[in-house]
Amino acid sequence: MKILIAGASGQLGFCLRHSLKSRDLIPLNHSDLDITQPSQIHQVFARVSPDLVINAAAFNDVEGAESRRSEAYAVNACGPRNLAYAAAELGIPIVHVSTDFVFDGALKRPYDENDRTNPLSLYGASKLAGERAVQMYNSRHYIVRTAWLYWELGKGFLSSMCANASRPELRATDDQIGSPTYVPHLADAIARLIETDAFGIYHIAGCGEASRWQFVTEAFGRLGIATPVRPVSHREFPSAVNRPTYSVLTTVQHPRITLPPWQEGVAEFASRFGMHTGEAASQH
Repeated sequence: MKILIAGASGQLGFCLRHSLKSRDLIPLNHSDLDITQPSQIHQVFARVSPDLVINAAAFNDVEGAESRRSEAYAVNACGPRNLAYAAAELGIPIVHVSTDFVFDGALKRPYDENDRTNPLSLYGASKLAGERAVQMYNSRHYIVRTAWLYWELGKGFLSSMCANASRPELRATDDQIGSPTYVPHLADAIARLIETDAFGIYHIAGCGEASRWQFVTEAFGRLGIATPVRPVSHREFPSAVNRPTYSVLTTVQHPRITLPPWQEGVAEFASRFGMHTGEAASQH
């Protein structure tokens, strides 16, 4: 199977390349394939003739989406539509990666694939529009919703907290609850998912739930970082973006895509973090 990965230079794209390394891969970054340009997509597809497309490209700047609406929708909604349409013309499936931000957090229990969506932010709305476009233009789709991604070589909340561990004290919210997801675990699950031919929507995220404070406290404990982390309300971090305060994901779909408990992902992160960043942080 020849698999085209759009957005291959991002953290998920990189990890997918490792999880799918036994396959014939076509990893493309933005300079190779701009998913907002339908003509370019058709040219690339005609040249490489993929058997499956994975869309790991996205506009992930949650704050920035509020002021850059056109750009967010171009990448998160129009881009997936373009890929889905071009893939459908070839009669091939598409994997599209979405987010927990399509929910409003009001349910107060883990969200499964059948629950009603209601995004609070422009970012979430643009990602939901992308999901719907994929569903509309290609019946052979896997839509993968995930959450709170982290990886020792990637950027994000946990990496930022580790980078700032030399400060006397850090703060993390204890009233925002989600599903921390270790990116290599997600990539492995996607590799298993495409073997099923069971098209539809899937929630693939670290099993269980945690607050931001619990998440970073678990990581610091495993890394030997003694920096105090004070639990605070999300209201201490003013933002123009309305985020769901509870967006835990669970699945009622295929058992092969269930991830380990989120703590196992943190343990793997911690075991590899020092190899890539040095042991300096653990001295604080």
